[in-house]
Amino acid sequence: MTARFLVVLDADSTLIRNEVIELIADEAGRGAEVAAATEAAMRGEIDFASSLRSRVAALQGVPVASFERVLSRIEPTPGVRELTAAVHERGGLVGVVSGGFHEILDTLAPTLGVDMWRANRLAVEDGILTGEVDGDIVDAQAKADHLAAWAAENGIPVHRTIAIGDGANDLKMIAAAGLGLAFNAKPAVRAAAMMSVGPVDLSQVIPLLP
Repeated sequence: MTARFLVVLDADSTLIRNEVIELIADEAGRGAEVAAATEAAMRGEIDFASSLRSRVAALQGVPVASFERVLSRIEPTPGVRELTAAVHERGGLVGVVSGGFHEILDTLAPTLGVDMWRANRLAVEDGILTGEVDGDIVDAQAKADHLAAWAAENGIPVHRTIAIGDGANDLKMIAAAGLGLAFNAKPAVRAAAMMSVGPVDLSQVIPLLP
C-alpha cells in the first residue's frame, strides 16, 4: 500500500535533545571545543562539510566501545514517539536524515518509530575512530535529496512531505518539502521556514499532519 505522506526529521536537537558529536567528543575530553564548532555550523556561520570534518578529527582515538555510553546519555525529544505513532496511524512514513552518525542512529531510530534513516559514518580502524568521515558527507543538499528520493520511492507527491529541523543544515530540506517546519530552531531557520514550532515537544506537530 502506498504511504499517504512523509515526515522527515533532522536528528540532533530535533529527533533527540542532544548533539551526538558532542557526546562522542566528551569521550575524548574535547566536548566543549566541539560544541562551540557545532553551534557555529548550525547558525550557518561556517561551511557544514568543512566543520564536520574538523569536528570529527577531534574524535580520533575514541574507542567504538564507548558508543554504548553515548547511547545511554541520549534523550529523545519529548513527543517524538507520539508523533511517529500519529504519522503511522494516518498512513504516513517517518524518515530521519542527519549530519550525525549511523553508528548511533542504527540503534536509536527503530526504538523511536522511524521507518528509514540516513546519516554519516565514522571511519574505524581496530575498534578505534580514525578521526575521519567514511564516505560522502550528509550535508544540506543531501538532506533535501533524501527527502525527494524517499518520497519518490514511496509514491508520495512532494507536496505531501513535511520536513522538520533546527539548523542551517536543514534549510534546503525545509525549502524542498511541502511543509517546512522550524523546530526549536536557529533564527535563520525560523525566518526561512513556513511555520515555527516553539515548545520543545514534537507532539505539537501532530495537528499539522495531513
